[in-house]
Amino acid sequence: MGRIVTEAELETLVAADRREGRTIAFANGCFDLLHVGHVRYLEAARAEADRLIVAVNADESVRQLKGPGQPVLPAAARAELVAALRAVDYVVIFDEPTVARLLERFRPDVHCKGTDYTVDTVPERDVVRAYGGRVAVVGDPKDHSTRDLLARLRDEPPGNGT
Repeated sequence: MGRIVTEAELETLVAADRREGRTIAFANGCFDLLHVGHVRYLEAARAEADRLIVAVNADESVRQLKGPGQPVLPAAARAELVAALRAVDYVVIFDEPTVARLLERFRPDVHCKGTDYTVDTVPERDVVRAYGGRVAVVGDPKDHSTRDLLARLRDEPPGNGT
């Protein structure tokens, strides 16, 4: 099981991992209503390195990105769910609109994004390339989304069992 950590704790953990020769992958997202697409994304990200850091958007940044009604779950709960996944080593919550600052601070070997991106459309690609890291697009096709799941839940009559 992964650990939910502060940025200061993460700095210590990453330094220890690097001293032991481990590589670091980094993934991020809102992870509101965890679904199979999230699991597949994080498992694929973990396959890119020895350790996986996952940055989870804070509540206000989710509202700004996704609009009213989200997040469904608060950041602490979303972080706990992500940390419970076998593929995840460390989880940190962040407030900014992108993870550029965290990438600059922790300099992971690989920054992983889902298949709704290409290497050239990843917003932080220049930050990663500037410190010598690489960007990887990982996971299965973007056939799953929290937005679609919420729409299905709203549209289903109560007691339908789906």
